[in-house]
Amino acid sequence: MNNLEKRIRVVVADDHPVMRDGLRAAIESAGDMDVVGEAGDGAEALARFRELDPDVTLLDLQMPNVDGLDAIAAICGENASARIVVLTTYPGDARAKRALALGATAYLLKSATREEILDAIRRAAAGRRAMTAEVASDVALHACSEMLTPRELAVLRLVATGHSNKEIAEQLNVSDDTIKARLQNAMGKLGASDRTHAVTLAVRRGFLDAP
Repeated sequence: MNNLEKRIRVVVADDHPVMRDGLRAAIESAGDMDVVGEAGDGAEALARFRELDPDVTLLDLQMPNVDGLDAIAAICGENASARIVVLTTYPGDARAKRALALGATAYLLKSATREEILDAIRRAAAGRRAMTAEVASDVALHACSEMLTPRELAVLRLVATGHSNKEIAEQLNVSDDTIKARLQNAMGKLGASDRTHAVTLAVRRGFLDAP
């Protein structure tokens, strides 16, 4: 196999052109990989994947139109052997677990060093998983934590947008007591002292997007 065949072909998906430029420069300076395509949102990432069949897709989570998690699900739904490295600003064990469950190979924060990013791309191309120390520590810390249910998440999303328990009960067509019970359950799972604290912890861990 010659050197050209050994090079890792990468698609970079991020909605910030400056970030894409920086990643392209870092990747192409590595000597063993090339950026073969770019995307500004999840829909474009899926299109570039179909078009270019890269060895690795380097993907942000927070993108317009189709976000990163939906893009991971779509790409891996079409090709279970796809290698996806998530590079995001947002930590959180729940978000990382969801990305990995959907098929991502690696999960890194944008605070990662150039070498950490390049190493994750190489590991992903070889079929090995990677995670930054901060994310790995967060996942380990909450490994035994109960996940929030869809109903508990629905309540917290409405709390996050400023709705009272009564308003939430009306929107979800359930009783006030049901909302109180779901909120108490969510607070218990998160270790929260009150409803505002519960939203803060849910956002931090990646259960909810920041309101």
